[in-house]
Amino acid sequence: MNEQVPATTPGASDGTFNRDGNARPAGAGVEWWTKAWPLFTRQAGMWVAVAVVTIVIVLVVGIIPALGQLVLFLFSPVIAGGLMLGAREVDRGAELTIGHIFAGFSNQMGQLVLVGVLYLAGMVVVAVVVGLIAGIGIGTMVGMSGGANPAAMGAAGASGVLLAVLIALALMLPLYMAMWFAPALVVFHELGAVDAMKASFAGCLKNVVPFVLYGLVGLVLGIVASIPFGLGWLVLGPVAIASVYVGYRDIYLAS
Repeated sequence: MNEQVPATTPGASDGTFNRDGNARPAGAGVEWWTKAWPLFTRQAGMWVAVAVVTIVIVLVVGIIPALGQLVLFLFSPVIAGGLMLGAREVDRGAELTIGHIFAGFSNQMGQLVLVGVLYLAGMVVVAVVVGLIAGIGIGTMVGMSGGANPAAMGAAGASGVLLAVLIALALMLPLYMAMWFAPALVVFHELGAVDAMKASFAGCLKNVVPFVLYGLVGLVLGIVASIPFGLGWLVLGPVAIASVYVGYRDIYLAS
């Protein structure tokens, strides 16, 4: 049963919040991109500055031995939550600032970090499952093909890698769905990490076809953005952030 609640909490977005999400038409996946573009162009210079600062932070933290990648996993939802708040400010006609990168640290930080913890735990589980299944699969195929035959062993290894990739994709997709809108749902509606990830998964599941179109458009844009030495990502990155906000608004706030 859908839960309709007024968005009256301090961090809530404008409108009536449907926690279970609304099913949108297929074309919505394209509209999330087209409606994100005006949010970018209103303050293009500041969006690019935000993108540059975010990239620098990620690069600097990422080179820290041992702890860098762990910190990025845990705090990426915090930064994402801040950027969602920034996108909402632009949508309302207010100013985007560099400070929005860090806004999540003062808005539901604990739950945002917990989202990162759950995401990291999910990644670890996926890696373990894929490793076990791939190892068993490769061992079985090598045994069936005869270990003394190099060609057969090579084919078995390739088949095992392909199997591992397919399994990883199948297991990662639900995890990505649970993560996609979770930061926005935490900062805008004060949902706990688990509830936000459940709501994100439900919203994505109801909109599989729009997300397929959204992904195809994003793939094409990503290829184009990568051509000029990757500089196009200084534009596409902010537009992608805005598109997540637009998608959240369309799915969870639409009547």
